[in-house]
Amino acid sequence: MGNPLQEQLLKAGLASKKQAKKAEHEKRISRKQNNGQPTAAVSNAAREEQAAKEQRNRELNLQRAEETRLREQKAQVKQLIETNRLPQDSRGEPYHFAEQNKIKRIFVSEEMGDQLSRGQLAIVRLGPGYEVVPAKVARQIAGRDKEAVIVFHEKP
Repeated sequence: MGNPLQEQLLKAGLASKKQAKKAEHEKRISRKQNNGQPTAAVSNAAREEQAAKEQRNRELNLQRAEETRLREQKAQVKQLIETNRLPQDSRGEPYHFAEQNKIKRIFVSEEMGDQLSRGQLAIVRLGPGYEVVPAKVARQIAGRDKEAVIVFHEKP
């Protein structure tokens, strides 16, 4: 026998061998009966927990992918503006435009002012300032970030 308490009870005469065998048998039977049920409950809980974890991971991955896509679009917009911007004329005429209920102005040449009003050029935001770009580039920028294009008199 492997139970020291049971051996002590037998030596003291408080329990018989028949009672010890019966207790051992009942213990074995109860272990076999209970063994199947908790395992199923534990495995169901583990499966549910694993499924919930996978769902959270999928959602986080989608969120990260969306953030990455937005960063890439902003970088593309910045690159388009920087490579295609036209030089502004600080001694030229002011061109006034509205942004968020405020009147802003940039200084451009007379020719650029005409092209802006005809829709051949557009004003876009780059950081805290504004840049003038050709209409073709403005359409590409609007496809990636509509908020970056401030003034574009596109013909329908």
